[in-house]
Amino acid sequence: QVQLVESGGGLVQAGGSLRLSCAASGRTFSSYVMGWFRQAPGKEREFVAAIAWSSGSTYYADSVKGRFTISRDNAKNTVYLQMNNMKPEDTAVYYCAARPGVVVTHRFGYSSWGQGTQVTVSS
Repeated sequence: QVQLVESGGGLVQAGGSLRLSCAASGRTFSSYVMGWFRQAPGKEREFVAAIAWSSGSTYYADSVKGRFTISRDNAKNTVYLQMNNMKPEDTAVYYCAARPGVVVTHRFGYSSWGQGTQVTVSS
């Protein structure tokens, strides 16, 4: 059973940076895609970024391109989301997700989810 545990959320000022971590366990992830999603109050959960574990290929939502970077550490079975030049509209609960196979950007394509971590960006 896949288990995902996020950490690293918090309060940051606009223009600042945070790094989220997602520790994955329960299986070998070489054939998996790992994604980050976020959900702001009153809004649907939206795609932020994804990485194919084996190839390292990355994918980003237009709203975060050039500011966020997704990466993985094979030895630690951990996926990171480095968030720079943050904006108030980045405020949300951020979720780590996993799915076998190819990259998809809709939340319904992911079968495993973490509990989420709150990120708040003040103006």
